[in-house]
Amino acid sequence: MRRTVLTCLVAIGALFAPQASAGTRAVIQTLTYDVTGSSGAALVDAMDRKGPRHGFMTHAIATTAYTVDWDLDAGQGNGFCRIRGVNGTLNLSYTFPHLAPPATPALKRRWNRFFAGVRAHEETHGRIAREMMRATEKSITGLRIANDPSCYKARREAQLRIRAVYAEYEAKQNAFDRREHSSGGHVEHLIAALTGKP
Repeated sequence: MRRTVLTCLVAIGALFAPQASAGTRAVIQTLTYDVTGSSGAALVDAMDRKGPRHGFMTHAIATTAYTVDWDLDAGQGNGFCRIRGVNGTLNLSYTFPHLAPPATPALKRRWNRFFAGVRAHEETHGRIAREMMRATEKSITGLRIANDPSCYKARREAQLRIRAVYAEYEAKQNAFDRREHSSGGHVEHLIAALTGKP
């Protein structure tokens, strides 16, 4: 599951001001919730009960959530506006299950393999989100709009580009989830390995 919020702030300065530094950064937070059980099936049941909410009635094993903030520096003069600096912050939050003791050595080994797969899945969502940030930065850096002394057109165009890139990468996130959660897919194999079912 992914939750995303996009915000955009455009600061307007004089055209002759120095070029602002551009770049994106990620702020990462990792949360956990404890699960206990004497078998893989019991651990799956615990995750179904205690995992982060996914929709109204169900819980996920793990989630990746993020918010995105854009701070754009726009310079205006001579009737046109140019985006001089693009600074984005990706606030990325992972929620993972944590195996709380006690657990047998055999169950711990199965859990470690299961958890490695879960972490890889969620970190792929994080990687796609970082790619989205880089693509957005590239899309709006240097944007220049003529006859735009108030930078209204530039702000509007920047927001349209931000939303377009977000939609493209959200489609990639959804396609990845469909593959991973499909019947016989990676997530199903991870759960089967944890529970000891073929």
